[in-house]
Amino acid sequence: MAIKTNLSSSPIGPKLNLARLRTYPLRTRHSKVKMADGASPWRRGGSFQQFLNTLPDILAGQTFRAVVGAIVEARKRGKPVIVGMGAHATKVGLNPILVDLMRKDVITAVAMNGAVVIHDFELAYQGHTSEEVDAEIDSGRFGMSEDTGRLLNEAIVKGWQKGLGIGEAVGRSIVSHPKQFPHRRSSLLATGVQLGIPVTVHVAIGTDIIHMHPTADGEAIGGGSLLDFRKLAAVVSKMEGGVYINLGSAVFLPEVFLKTVTLGRNLGHALKRITTVNMDFLQHYRPLTNVVKRPTQKGGRGYSLIGHHELMVPLLAAAVLEGLRR
Repeated sequence: MAIKTNLSSSPIGPKLNLARLRTYPLRTRHSKVKMADGASPWRRGGSFQQFLNTLPDILAGQTFRAVVGAIVEARKRGKPVIVGMGAHATKVGLNPILVDLMRKDVITAVAMNGAVVIHDFELAYQGHTSEEVDAEIDSGRFGMSEDTGRLLNEAIVKGWQKGLGIGEAVGRSIVSHPKQFPHRRSSLLATGVQLGIPVTVHVAIGTDIIHMHPTADGEAIGGGSLLDFRKLAAVVSKMEGGVYINLGSAVFLPEVFLKTVTLGRNLGHALKRITTVNMDFLQHYRPLTNVVKRPTQKGGRGYSLIGHHELMVPLLAAAVLEGLRR
């Protein structure tokens, strides 16, 4: 059976009467982007400070300036700047930058996971690190460097017997054997011991290659890490007006930092005026939540600077040193 249709020449559905649309002058509207905040073209032969002045004062450019300002202000007032880091920063060659900031009294404390210790040790020991995991995992050779396992575990055990945390124990071992560690000047752990700067190590059993070796001692590893946690908590408790930077740790150090903050507050340290910064090449849940947001919700400021460490860290370090010089 055929269906009859009643077609008309008029469009189907209601129409809007745009004659009644309300508008306003553009000059009365708030605008987020202004010409004065834009970038400036680079002129050859300029100084680094002039280069910084060319960056747009928008989004990450604005955040970058705020972070630099917070670090500069903290150090001018004698407040701590603490770096909590994963191994990637060391693996992409940034130890010399971080060591320089320690020597120039910009970084006042360092917290690291167990992987940083391994790469820091191997660089100081023979100038290279970071094995090819994909190539070694099938053969069972991954993580089986005899020197790394034996020397690090021995240093941790000896340190534990003396009441030392892992960071100070390994740092002292490197400093005490200069011929064995010809590249020790690039070591964060050794620099901490030489300058009297707290360098703490925070591990979970089974996360690091040295835990697979027969020389690993669970009591020394766990006990040393607990001592370092309490040392870091003492440092964080004094960071009113200071800065904490999470550098490339997606899970471990953000969790540790959050616990040090709550421990400090429980013991009567308000920590209301602190600045926290997450620096990574990807945005992760825990750093954003446990570093940027939660610790600063009762006061202070939290920032995220996302970008490759091998570019962002030297840029930040140079900008801070320029700021302190001025």
